[in-house]
Amino acid sequence: MGPLIHFIYSILDGLLGLLVLAIIVSAILSWLVAFDVINLRNRMVYSIASFLDAVTRPILGPVQKVIPAIGGVDISPIIVLLVIQAFRSYLLPQILLLG
Repeated sequence: MGPLIHFIYSILDGLLGLLVLAIIVSAILSWLVAFDVINLRNRMVYSIASFLDAVTRPILGPVQKVIPAIGGVDISPIIVLLVIQAFRSYLLPQILLLG
């Protein structure tokens, strides 16, 4: 049972790490588009932005409904990142104690 628990832990930790990376890249990309540094008319940029939106929207959407933008700044990525990091730090290691 021990190796299976470690495998599940590794998979969940890796997926959460990728989700954190996707949220950060999505936020930076949205800032670059907002400040007109890059353009969504570029097919590659549009593809990346669409993919990141499809990955992060299910996570960020419910938080955005509860917590509106403050002064035009969307803080939902920060809140989601804090929750994910707390989960990775405190709850995910509890899986190892099961095994």
